[in-house]
Amino acid sequence: MWDFSTESEFQAKLDWMDAFIRDEVEPLDLVFGGKAYEPLDDELRTIVEPLKRQVREQGLWACHLGPDLGGQGYGQLKLALMNELIGRSPWASVIFGCQAPDTGNAEIIAMYGTDEQKARYLKPLLDGECFSAYSMTEPHAGADPRLFRTRAVRDGDGWVITGEKYFTSNAANASFLIVMAVTDPDAHPYQRMSMFLVPAGTPGVEIVRDIATMGHRDGGHAHIRYDDARVGADALLGEVGGAFTISQARLGGGRIHHSMRTVAAVKKAFDMMCERALSRETHDGNLAGKQLVQAAIADSYIEIQQFRLLILHTAWLIDQSSTKEARTQIAACKVAAARVFHDVVYRAMHLHGALGVSNDTPLARLWQAAPLMGIMDGPTEVHQASIARRVLRDHEPAPGRWPTEYLPDKIAAAREKYGVES
Repeated sequence: MWDFSTESEFQAKLDWMDAFIRDEVEPLDLVFGGKAYEPLDDELRTIVEPLKRQVREQGLWACHLGPDLGGQGYGQLKLALMNELIGRSPWASVIFGCQAPDTGNAEIIAMYGTDEQKARYLKPLLDGECFSAYSMTEPHAGADPRLFRTRAVRDGDGWVITGEKYFTSNAANASFLIVMAVTDPDAHPYQRMSMFLVPAGTPGVEIVRDIATMGHRDGGHAHIRYDDARVGADALLGEVGGAFTISQARLGGGRIHHSMRTVAAVKKAFDMMCERALSRETHDGNLAGKQLVQAAIADSYIEIQQFRLLILHTAWLIDQSSTKEARTQIAACKVAAARVFHDVVYRAMHLHGALGVSNDTPLARLWQAAPLMGIMDGPTEVHQASIARRVLRDHEPAPGRWPTEYLPDKIAAAREKYGVES
């Protein structure tokens, strides 16, 4: 059954989130904007911890997890609606216990970790006591695991990890890293790799440098060198050779949440666009009276609505089946996110003129994030290729030399069917 309504009890939770984020969380971005993913100092702790307590009292802390781990067991559809609100503020995800990459890391430790691993790594992560990092992409290969060179070799009762990883987000503040490394180079490309839990400070783990993305002065994405970093047998997460399966489980739901947070960002830009159109006067009226401006507003509205419904439908499909069964739709959300973000933010920025490219509105910051949208969680082109391959499986080549919709043949067949002479 497909239903566009939200039950009243959950809608009340969303209404509370809406007001709470607007009144209590978004102001943090204006004063402490660059500190959301850093360990709390004494000043921030007195502000942030009471906010986290309010979220817990509402039963909205770490809702991506099941009840056995302190979450509500919400399905992807409800999580999508929550992330549409959380996406308005970088601080909101931290205060609601669902910041990336920690959410995905927590999910795979919950699914594949041993009891000891859950006690050591998962519990403090869920309690908001630490950050983690996901060390996957490599300088020469990007996000294509088939080309990874970082190795983990058995040595006695442990493993030795050697290689380089690039763009490991928030590694500088992480208490531990989840590292994807090749354990059997001769195996099938998707069975060559394994996952390892590596504590920060392990000898041989070197942050070569921290890289900042455009628009940010401080780094946040590390280039890491693993130089004979030794870990015990208990560092293995899941089975040997199981890293690809684990990574797919990690990324699916996260891409839906990220897409809904994108909706929040483009809605902000859209609202600013509409306000500007009604406020900015010209010699013969305001901008809202210009047909080109009206077209920009209409196109943006249509794109946002289409994008939002695509995400919600995909979340619903996951709830009805699984992340695996909705892979095509998840990839479509990722492709659409980059396009809608780019188009709507550009229109809003352009409509604001010089003000739109200044630092006096959020639009310049949003625009600087536009290229990142097409790269993070795998480049757009990879998802396009993935979509096309799966879509083409449901189609066949034409049986003859003409297309099946070749009209002369279809007309002849129809005439024969009804006994009509040519």
